[in-house]
Amino acid sequence: MRILATEEQRAFARSLDAMLTAAATPTAVRAWAADDPSPGRALWSRLAEAGVFALAVPEPYEGVGPLPAELVTAFVELGRHGVPGPVVETVAASALLAELARRGDDGPAKRLLPGIATGGTIATLAADAPPAPPRGAALDADRADLVLVVEADELRIARGHEGVRVSADPARRFARPSPGGEVLAAGPAVTAAVAHARDWAVLATAAQALGVGLTLLDRTVAYAKQRRQFGTEIGSFQAVKHRLADTLIALEFARPLVVGAALTFAGTDLAAAKVTAGEAAYAAARTALQIHGAVGYTEELDLSLWLRKARPLRDAWGTPSWCRARVLGAYGGS
Repeated sequence: MRILATEEQRAFARSLDAMLTAAATPTAVRAWAADDPSPGRALWSRLAEAGVFALAVPEPYEGVGPLPAELVTAFVELGRHGVPGPVVETVAASALLAELARRGDDGPAKRLLPGIATGGTIATLAADAPPAPPRGAALDADRADLVLVVEADELRIARGHEGVRVSADPARRFARPSPGGEVLAAGPAVTAAVAHARDWAVLATAAQALGVGLTLLDRTVAYAKQRRQFGTEIGSFQAVKHRLADTLIALEFARPLVVGAALTFAGTDLAAAKVTAGEAAYAAARTALQIHGAVGYTEELDLSLWLRKARPLRDAWGTPSWCRARVLGAYGGS
């Protein structure tokens, strides 16, 4: 199995990194949290131009996919820069529609996938079964152009939303889609397509969490090199070195699991990658906060944008307990 990035994937990552750095992404994150989605939508268009949202869309529907390994490359960068919006949910919606088409019902895919692939449509997804927390709600349903809802074996387009609540990360907003709306498909094919979409969401969230953890580590290492106590850099203290080393090891252990899951796309591998990356990112957040001290919580410091993402991403699309149960269940554990 090849788990090292190809030169094309590394070039893709570098181009996204340069684009997101130049785009002043933290400004877009703060605006998204403050009810101003316009900078985030502009950023979304640029990501679409780079091909990010085409990676889960098959070629007949104006995509370039399915390319799960390239998706991991992209979503690590999205996590590293803290990109706001339902990026994972858009991928899940794409995978759901593509799987329906593969099973013989390509009407919804022909109608909706081109807009998603080209960035003209921001999509989100609500499902009534785990792991899609909170159950029955959709991330950024008030901002999305397309809200897909799955209830039992029925897929429909929501015609509105009811209420908005914010998670620990103010840039993650959930709303419950209103009842009713146009039914796109129903039956066992919907159930199977949702399971397929879930796997894409698990993979994308794992990659996003890994990116968040990497940025938290990078910023904490930089801070430890400049913050001085007792006349010396705190990064020279053995306790600080050990904590940073443990964080690095956890993230680097997660990286090949995430890449490997993209290559095998097996349920147990996806769950193992998700729990490992999510826990590593959360541990990186705890390390960052401990070493930065109270300043890490302040709105003025960009670090807070990543600190507040780690815990929600750890639980999104598969809590640690759900992921562990999926792995253990595959091997007869209990």
